Amino acid sequence: MSSRPCLSPYNDSSNATYVNGHGSGATSFRAKSEAGLQRVQNLPGYTTPVFKGKEEQRTKVQVDVAKKGFIPRELIAREVDWFYSQLGIDDTYFQTESPSVISDHILALFGAKVLAYTKHDVNQLVIDLEKIDEKGNGATFIHTSLPGVTATEGPSATCELRIDSLYLDNSTPSNCYRLETYRSTGVISSIAPQQLRCYFITKCNFSSTQPPSARTDGRTDIRAVSDTAFLERASPYILEVYQKIMWQVEGRYGPVMEVFEVEGTRERRLVIGYKMGGTSRFFSALSHLYHFYQLYSARKYVEQFSNGITIISLYLNPMPESTAAPIEHSILQVMKEASLLYCLPDNPFFLDSVNSGHAVQEASYAYCGWVFAQHFCNRLGPAYLHLKNILDESNPSHAEVLNDIKRRFREETFTRESIALVIHAHPELIHLLYVNFAMSLYPAMSGTSQLSPTLSYQRLQTTQPLSDSELYDKLRRTVQNKQDLQVLESFLIFNKHVLKTNFYQQTKVALSFRLAPGFLPEVEYPQPLFGMFFVIGNEFRGFHIRFRDVARGGIRIVMSRNEENYSINKRMLFDENYGLAATQSLKNKDIPEGGAKGTILPSLGAPPRRCFEKYVDAILDLLIPIPNSAVKERVVDLYGKPELLFFGPDEGTADMMDWAALHACHRGAETWWKSFTTGKSAELLGGVPHDIYAMTSLSIRQYVLGIYKQLGLREKDITKVQTGGPDGDLGSNEILLSSDKTIAVIDGSGVLADPVGINRQELFRLAKLRVPVSHFDKTKLSKDGYLVKVEEQDIKLPSGEIVLDGTDFRNAAHFRFKADLFVPCGGRPEAVNISNVAALTDTEGKPHYKFIVEGANLFFTQQARMHLEKRRVVVFKDSSANKGGVTSSSLEVLAGLALSTEEYTDLMIFKDGKPSDFYQNYVKDIQAKICENAAAEFHCIWQEHIRLQGAKPRTQISDELSITLNHLQAKLEHSDLFDDIPSRRGAMRRAIPKTLVDQVGLDTILERLPETYQRALFSSWVASHFIYKYGVNSSTIDFFYFARDLSRE
Repeated sequence: MSSRPCLSPYNDSSNATYVNGHGSGATSFRAKSEAGLQRVQNLPGYTTPVFKGKEEQRTKVQVDVAKKGFIPRELIAREVDWFYSQLGIDDTYFQTESPSVISDHILALFGAKVLAYTKHDVNQLVIDLEKIDEKGNGATFIHTSLPGVTATEGPSATCELRIDSLYLDNSTPSNCYRLETYRSTGVISSIAPQQLRCYFITKCNFSSTQPPSARTDGRTDIRAVSDTAFLERASPYILEVYQKIMWQVEGRYGPVMEVFEVEGTRERRLVIGYKMGGTSRFFSALSHLYHFYQLYSARKYVEQFSNGITIISLYLNPMPESTAAPIEHSILQVMKEASLLYCLPDNPFFLDSVNSGHAVQEASYAYCGWVFAQHFCNRLGPAYLHLKNILDESNPSHAEVLNDIKRRFREETFTRESIALVIHAHPELIHLLYVNFAMSLYPAMSGTSQLSPTLSYQRLQTTQPLSDSELYDKLRRTVQNKQDLQVLESFLIFNKHVLKTNFYQQTKVALSFRLAPGFLPEVEYPQPLFGMFFVIGNEFRGFHIRFRDVARGGIRIVMSRNEENYSINKRMLFDENYGLAATQSLKNKDIPEGGAKGTILPSLGAPPRRCFEKYVDAILDLLIPIPNSAVKERVVDLYGKPELLFFGPDEGTADMMDWAALHACHRGAETWWKSFTTGKSAELLGGVPHDIYAMTSLSIRQYVLGIYKQLGLREKDITKVQTGGPDGDLGSNEILLSSDKTIAVIDGSGVLADPVGINRQELFRLAKLRVPVSHFDKTKLSKDGYLVKVEEQDIKLPSGEIVLDGTDFRNAAHFRFKADLFVPCGGRPEAVNISNVAALTDTEGKPHYKFIVEGANLFFTQQARMHLEKRRVVVFKDSSANKGGVTSSSLEVLAGLALSTEEYTDLMIFKDGKPSDFYQNYVKDIQAKICENAAAEFHCIWQEHIRLQGAKPRTQISDELSITLNHLQAKLEHSDLFDDIPSRRGAMRRAIPKTLVDQVGLDTILERLPETYQRALFSSWVASHFIYKYGVNSSTIDFFYFARDLSRE
């Protein structure tokens, strides 16, 4: 393994020039002009084909036109000559099309002229010709086009959008197309200004007989991955340019953009490279962009390569009578704003720029404010607060009423469409709000750029910025409708709470904002957040929120089944994120990291992995400082402190943690990439998998064993029911670690039951193989045992009962059994809730189970737990029982922070598929910490329940314990006790696993750990060990004695 494993997912491009990439390297490969652009000779990028049979074809076309009889015979020669000689159509067209097709096109052009003449309107002179190959080999589109103008009607209005949709957006290396498009040099008529725009699209042909690369440095040779037609047409100059662009794209995640100044002309060539699938509708959006600056393209090319890279080249020129800024200035703005279009190419507020006048930056700001308003305009207000104070949320029926009202408020007050209408209706106010945003967050001009400020900077200087109060008064006076005013006020709230953003960085794949969360109303979000990230991409939106500075939680991808479900998910995304993070906060009570969670909502049909990668990259933009030598602009950082986030796996992201860690390293997170994600693969990146080492199950077992010990029970005498089968993490490990008499196991494949106890050796076999109960050998069942698979119907049980449907039977099976112990290790959230919990008691009101230890998250609702505890069921909830996984992940983070990259590679990453002695000992330390913490919390809850003589449910004690611990941690983090070095070192020595201290040394570890993390580690260990020892009712005197002993060896 390399000593720098973080570079493995990318080609080595350390010698490439990252003009706009995440990196640095050698000097530029071409001379620069005074304006800073790369200057190239005035040479064609492509070899213009010469069609030798053109004259012979012209003769055949003229004969064919005459045969078709539409054009008067005396005009045929002139029309054909005009088409061949005066329009300036490239020979590619004549070489591609047959005489019959060309004659049809001449007839169509003549007919359009006649129609325009009869209408007395040259604008009616419209040509719309297309030929799409039925076998998918390509297409030709020809239509009339005014240079420098985005058409809003007619064929040219949708042509490029269709090309994007049909040929570019869904490109893969095995199925992609190249595009050549150019404008005719002549007009279509002496009385009309229109020209013809021709598009030629051909399917890429990557020859298998191309010679192998002659390169010896391991880099991609462009000739080895190119389409054969491209290689025939491309000049040596364009191959050189594209080769350098390709290397840069391979070395980074986002797009690479370069501008070339053509010597002796005002033409500028914009070249953009990116990985296939990185964006959509981008080609058509670029046309709208340069038209906004009154530029037109003479030629455009899209080349695609078999290594998954797309390169777009635009040959741009100023309109002859342009009133816009000179191209010498505007081209830099086009390049800057192309990066925003890459993130948001389908932006309705820029597509409406003809009416609104919004440049891309303003339109992108409007889009972000639009999404922000969708989430935070629909607040509940004082009426909801009044009702909430009257009703009792612990009463299930009252809670249901409140939830229904909340949902209706969310759905009916502000819709996505109504917010958009407000934005479209007030372009001048959106402009003022954007200026207000930019005045705080636009990067300061560097010494070089001040000599030639960008157009966006100049635009800001033309508007008198208003203070916040002046802007609010302007909104209030201008907008009479209260709901419209609330939408626009949300933009001002957004502005005032953005602490940093990558909005103005030239290289990005999605837009990210670090928000101060103070705008969230306490009535809806009673637990205040510490930090909040808001991410917007073309095909997704997402949040990351945390309750403490140092916090960790999983990143969840929220998938939508259909349009209706997607609409609901959009409305509820933040609330779901907040709830998940709050639950995580309860579980993280005795580790340094507080509760956090990230959510990503892909659009319907969007690839989830691509959304995750963009989400991570955009957040990294705000976490990793930009070095002074980088071309990438620094962000304005109003927060002013370094931040660390720790991501973990969750629904839909378990296989993406390796990529995120490696990407963080590649982006420059030298010291913390190892701890950026948990759940990494053990062999490749030194992760500590929870399933292999039974991390979560170990904490669950401490609660089960604690019950046995407190009540004097023997495990072999205990009957147990378990959901989650031998194919899962928790289910398999629960089987392997226990020795009880399991009478039923319920999993995704069916229900396995035996009243005398399921054969344990056969259960062990399934658990070790990680296969579901459907693989159970039924010969090992007693006469009263049975296996019902979900796909089976009309099955007769040994009792004579008929099971009509296996799936329905499985879904309700946990209600039918009776046993001493129930351990849910899998199943649907809220499987037991207030509406069905009564099914867990018999007709006499006796509960089916005596003890419940929740392994699976959220299997029971809080009301269901309370209902059971009132009936004297011993219940230990999920946030206490299954915290072993978060403890393991926390210590995985600690190893990543405490070990240098070289040490981490040597000690944590497997060699020849085998772990080091250090790794194995560290895993044992983690397992011991899990057991220690779980046993201590169990004891604390049990003793508090006894002290209160059962007056308070264990579920409530568990929650109050978490809250008490979190509050005490927060106080200790910033207390003087941390500044007492002997006390600090004493706590750290106990908190950090011995294996790590022995290997690295305590002093070295403390030097490497960020101070924020040290404070969190110190406070979490002190708080948890104090409370677990003295209880939640402990006194200040107790803490005095505890603190006094910290410095002792």
